[in-house]
Order: sequence, then structure tokens, then C-alpha cells
Amino acid sequence: MRVVIQRVRRADVTIAGATIAEIGPGLLVLAGFKDGDGPEQLQWMAQKIAGLRIFEDAEGKMNLAVAETGGSILLVPNFTLYADCNKGRRPGFSGAADPGVASRLFDEFCALMQEFEVPVEKGEFGAYMQVSLQNDGPVTLIIDSP
Repeated sequence: MRVVIQRVRRADVTIAGATIAEIGPGLLVLAGFKDGDGPEQLQWMAQKIAGLRIFEDAEGKMNLAVAETGGSILLVPNFTLYADCNKGRRPGFSGAADPGVASRLFDEFCALMQEFEVPVEKGEFGAYMQVSLQNDGPVTLIIDSP
């Protein structure tokens, strides 16, 4: 499992002109799944994201997790995180999980993230989405599960 996390002041997901999810301050998380991902990777990543201390405390140091700030999380499925661009000019996606498997993994991941008592919004798997954000920092991290 691979995620790209952005600390944001706000973010939203729109499909066909309609906003389906939006958050204020918090984390925008783009989530991709590969063949072989399962419960262990989902649990590890959920705990990692919930505990990441990337928000500033009163002294300006990155010491607070999203829950400690009253922030929210916006989860967006993104199979292109597993694009292989090493050969040619067109990315290959053979490393990404099959759509049926990835959809199930995304739903399970969303359910796990909700267990951390942080408001969670989500994009729609398989939809053509427009994601809008105002990055905060900017702080952007890429994390791969073990």
C-alpha cells in the first residue's frame, strides 16, 4: 500500500460538478493498493496516518497528530500511485491491485481510519474525480507499507 499525504487547510472532491466530500484543516490522503496488500498493510497504514505528528504545536514544532488538532481526513483512492514510468512514455499499471480487490481494500481502509475518532470523508472508487486542496506548509509525505 502506498499513500501520499498532504497537510491541508482545506480539501474537497467533486464528481460531475457536485461536491461529494470536503474537509477543513487536516490531511488529504491519496491511497493506492498493489497486488498482495491485505489487512496487515491496511492496519499498519491506518495506525501510521492517525499517529503522524506533522501538525505544529504551540512552539511551532511538528508534534501533533491530526486528532490532537481537531482536524479531519479526506481519503481518495488513486491507482496511479503504482504507475511504472521506467519504460516508454506511457505509464504501466500492472503493479496496481485489480480494481475489484482495490475497491474492497479502499472500503476496508476507510472503515479502519474511522476507528481513530477523526472525522473521515472519502472520494469514490472508480469515479472521475476532481480533487481541490489548499496545501498547508507545504507538507507532503509518501509512505509505503512494509
